[in-house]
Amino acid sequence: MQQSGVIVAEQLEFFPVPSPCKGVCQVNDRGYCRGCWRSREERFSWMTFSDAQKREILRLCRQRLSRQQRTSVGAASDEPDQPTLF
Repeated sequence: MQQSGVIVAEQLEFFPVPSPCKGVCQVNDRGYCRGCWRSREERFSWMTFSDAQKREILRLCRQRLSRQQRTSVGAASDEPDQPTLF
């Protein structure tokens, strides 16, 4: 690829996009997992998505988490009740 007379190498992805699963697996009232913020379809179909699709889903998950944090300022925590192992 060339920009303004400078050749810029395209970034190659050498590693697969890992699942954002945190092992919480509880769904909020909007249908998103409280651990990773993926929808049901996004969770169940993760292995069939391309790396580009997975990166887009991760972007959406960060956006959902950010939105949740903005709306719950001062409200009770939306964190799942996860027992401790220690």
